[in-house]
Amino acid sequence: MLQKITLPFKAYWDLLANYLKPQKKQVWWLALLLTVSIGLQLANPQIVKYFIDSASEPVATGTAAFQQGLNNLLGAAVLFMSVAIVRQAIALAAVYVGENVAWTATNALRADLAFHCLRLDMAFHKQHKPGELIERVDGDVNKLANFFSQLFIQLTSNLLLYIGVIVLLWVVDWRVGVSITAVSLLGVLALNYLRTLTVPRWEALRKTEADLFGFLEEWLTGTETIRTNAAEEYILQKMLRLGRERWLRVRSAIKVNVFVWNMPLGVFTLAYIAAHIFGTTLFQDGALTIGGIYLIFYYIDVIKEPLWRINRQVEDLQRAAASIRRIMALQAEQPTMHDGPGVDVAAGPLAVTFDQVTFAYADDPETMILQGIDFYLEPGTVLGLLGRTGSGKTTLTKLLFRFYDPTEGAILLGNGRSQFDLRDAKQAELRRHIGLVTQEVQLFHASVRDNLTLFDSAVSDAQILAVLDDLGLMPWLNSLPSGLDSPLEADASLSAGEAQLLAFVRVFLADPGLVIMDEASSRLDPVTEMKIEQAIDKLLANRTGIIVAHRLATVQRADEIMILGNGRIEEYGRRTHLAADPNSHFAQLLVTGLEEAIT
Repeated sequence: MLQKITLPFKAYWDLLANYLKPQKKQVWWLALLLTVSIGLQLANPQIVKYFIDSASEPVATGTAAFQQGLNNLLGAAVLFMSVAIVRQAIALAAVYVGENVAWTATNALRADLAFHCLRLDMAFHKQHKPGELIERVDGDVNKLANFFSQLFIQLTSNLLLYIGVIVLLWVVDWRVGVSITAVSLLGVLALNYLRTLTVPRWEALRKTEADLFGFLEEWLTGTETIRTNAAEEYILQKMLRLGRERWLRVRSAIKVNVFVWNMPLGVFTLAYIAAHIFGTTLFQDGALTIGGIYLIFYYIDVIKEPLWRINRQVEDLQRAAASIRRIMALQAEQPTMHDGPGVDVAAGPLAVTFDQVTFAYADDPETMILQGIDFYLEPGTVLGLLGRTGSGKTTLTKLLFRFYDPTEGAILLGNGRSQFDLRDAKQAELRRHIGLVTQEVQLFHASVRDNLTLFDSAVSDAQILAVLDDLGLMPWLNSLPSGLDSPLEADASLSAGEAQLLAFVRVFLADPGLVIMDEASSRLDPVTEMKIEQAIDKLLANRTGIIVAHRLATVQRADEIMILGNGRIEEYGRRTHLAADPNSHFAQLLVTGLEEAIT
């Protein structure tokens, strides 16, 4: 059941102040433009009042007073039109400045949220689908573009205009001012009550939409798997369920918003009734002129459009409130893994020690993925890691990158003479000394240079070209229209072998002391496979390596073999010794066929 909530205006103000402060100059310009625009809008009716009262005065035609009065009326008309034109120009300038401020602020907020998500642990990303995060980082922030510009600025300006009209009505006559103020306060109280009902409904709708987008991303990513397993019916049923839930959320929010939409009608009705009653009475008593009566009705009419806008903007504010709450909730998420005090990581091959490591994911602490893993890998040694799917191979490599911390035990790296616990190192420094080559290579919508250096401007073109030449990729680079400046799309038509060679280039440029490689299990053509083999030889030279192996050729390259099963070490030793022992599990794998036995 939805509960009533109050809007944390301080938090909203803090959000505005944080992202508008860097644009302080533009915000002051915007405030000045809005103030002048409101002042001119309030002044123009006074000119009309003067025009009506002057035209109503009896003056004999043909006299000097008549000619002077006519000149005054013409002057008032010219002044009225001039003020109107200037006000429109100022309003246009205010819209331009406001939109510029808004999009600058929202782009900064979007960048901060994206960076914040990148800093969060893998445990967070394991629980939240990419589609959901896209909706929260982009969709929710888009809702706030209106909050930063049209919503906040126009809501503020319309409120100032409304207050200005109320003050001038008090100046016209206190009884008129009291009646219109009372009607306005009644409308504000009703809107405040309705706001407490609508915000949680819009927030629930935004959450449902995030779930829907997360499901869509998952469905689109797994289209081939869904079709090959005839799961279309299940997908459509879930889509229908999420779509119906979204429709119910929308209906629930709109039911309450109907009252918000119709409230200005009631407020204006009461305001016109008060204006008729007091205007007629005061005119009959001689307290008001015809121009004064016109002024009352004109001002009520002036605030009609702002009040309708305020009504719509309060609705937008309620929607923005839901987005702001979700953004604040995302910002409240903090990494559970923190940098250590920092250590000096020596250059060259690294030694690896797993000291009785046990690990379970936080969302399922009872299921141990790794249990009692204990081994030492000498610097410059290549370890072939074998095991069936689900044996813990990938988890072991994730622990080395410190995507997670062990539940028990410790992981040490060093140069052999001295080692440090991964938890003592700064994560960025640690990962600069560990290279990763996976089966799936992530490409970015950027140039070839940026894709290879991962946007590190410190890497020179000469270094890139030397590595490309060493790996036999110069013909591929020369085939591109602009060389290293050629754009490389995320969906570029690269073969599996070319993509993995690009991953090798990234690791070569980083020059790590430890290389972790999840060998591609797919079949490659002989020429590409030969290039891959040569690249692996060069990559592992004078480096420590851990290879999740799928092929016999790769296993033969390893100095040591480790076979995992159900999260435990089933067998570990020198490759030559295990291969020579007919009773070893590894020797049996070589006989039965490696790929068939471990996949």
